[in-house]
Amino acid sequence: MMVRSLIDIFSAKAFEIDPLHFQDDDIHMKQALVLKQVKHVLHKLISEDPLESLYMVDIIQRLGIEHHFEEEIEAALQKQHTYLTDFSSNHKLYEVALPFRLLRQRGHYVRAEVFDCLKCNQREFTEKYGEDVKGLLALYEATQLGVEGEDSLAVAGYLSYKLLHAWLTRHKEHHQAMYVANTLQHPLHHGLSRFNDRSIFLSDFKIKNEWKCLEELAEINSCIVRFMNQNEIIQVYEWWKDLGLAKEGEFGRYEPLKWYMWPMACFTDPSFSNQRIELTKSISLVYIIDDIFDVYSTLDQLTLFTHAIRRWELVGTEQLPDFMRTCATAVYDITEDFASKIHQKHGLNPIHTLKKSWVRLLNAFLEEAHWLNSGELPKAQEYLNNGIVSTGVHVVLIHAFFLLADTVTKETIAILDDIPDIIHSVAKILRLSDDLEGAKSKDQNGLDGSYLDCYMNEHQQVSAEDAQSHAAQLISNEWKRLNLQILTPNPFSSSFLIFASMLQEWYL
Repeated sequence: MMVRSLIDIFSAKAFEIDPLHFQDDDIHMKQALVLKQVKHVLHKLISEDPLESLYMVDIIQRLGIEHHFEEEIEAALQKQHTYLTDFSSNHKLYEVALPFRLLRQRGHYVRAEVFDCLKCNQREFTEKYGEDVKGLLALYEATQLGVEGEDSLAVAGYLSYKLLHAWLTRHKEHHQAMYVANTLQHPLHHGLSRFNDRSIFLSDFKIKNEWKCLEELAEINSCIVRFMNQNEIIQVYEWWKDLGLAKEGEFGRYEPLKWYMWPMACFTDPSFSNQRIELTKSISLVYIIDDIFDVYSTLDQLTLFTHAIRRWELVGTEQLPDFMRTCATAVYDITEDFASKIHQKHGLNPIHTLKKSWVRLLNAFLEEAHWLNSGELPKAQEYLNNGIVSTGVHVVLIHAFFLLADTVTKETIAILDDIPDIIHSVAKILRLSDDLEGAKSKDQNGLDGSYLDCYMNEHQQVSAEDAQSHAAQLISNEWKRLNLQILTPNPFSSSFLIFASMLQEWYL
């Protein structure tokens, strides 16, 4: 989902709230009452019908209100861990695929061998599950959380994808057709739940009457969050105005809303208001610096600018245009302020790590500028290694880590000083996805210095279609590596891991 579509969605909905109505209804008191109802229903299901409780957990997550139920969700999942090790062919496909996905999403490792009893040839699979839309959807969603080496799970994902497409061909007018098509295009693991069309899945899931309090809670939560977003956007605009960059002609038309979309879409918990605002500031600088390198400056100016950031001082930048010096000042001031806030909260100052992230980013931008100036394409792997850094993902995720961390230690800071595997995978997926999307939408005779251009230049015999298939396979492989990293013990908070995995959808 690209930035523009998110802005369109948000612009249409975010400002529908009447603040006076919001206060008069005492919506927080109403939320507490409805939340109590939902928790009562969920607690009862966990003890009496564990599988049904997971069905409710699935609905809760799709509605984007899981932050209210962290303990209950964990309790429901723990009950399923033993159950999944004893799966037999007597169970329905949905009954194993749903808990498998929910457990892996939360970082619980479940062996893919639970699906071994499904091994059969394609004809048998089709005969048995060809019309089981509910089971096939659950299986397709579950296979998105596969890791390297799980070949049987990959095959099951491929077959479920084919069968769901075949089902759509036969049932174009079916009431579930839109939901099936939407799932194939935007599987949950790659999506942003807040921006899913809830009317599609709610009509498919047919929420039970006793669960209507779920919809009510979701509506209240959406109202509260949109109201907070409205106030946060005002704060972001005020910050942007005070920063001074808006006065520079090059940046006068920039829209802070575009930068705010990242944290707004990924930090859905209402309690993360400060985190959304703080992260918007660093994201804005990534966008601005990217444009400085791509549009507004000469190679000599970019070299001076990069050297200034490396030294972390403005001395020697007198030859730069005012807008570049103003931007450099903003990088220093925002980073120092951010580091000071983290120091006050955790007792450790991350300024060295933050500086290193900005220097690494500008070095990558400068390398791309040299390639562009030379008119020669680098080797594909050389491009990709640099392109992973030039996404700016490491800058965003390092800031996000400090904003979301329960504790900050010297050990975790040391991990961030180099790009850890989870950040590397996120950035690689974003870089390749962006380049692949650009290749599909552009004139195939043109070059834009993307990974696909470099790959085809290096492998003259490869067609554009083959290059795209190669990039798609790299993306698929990296998703598996990212899934494994989430399932492996690591020093990152669950909120950070969720944010990192959700970040993919920005370019998908």
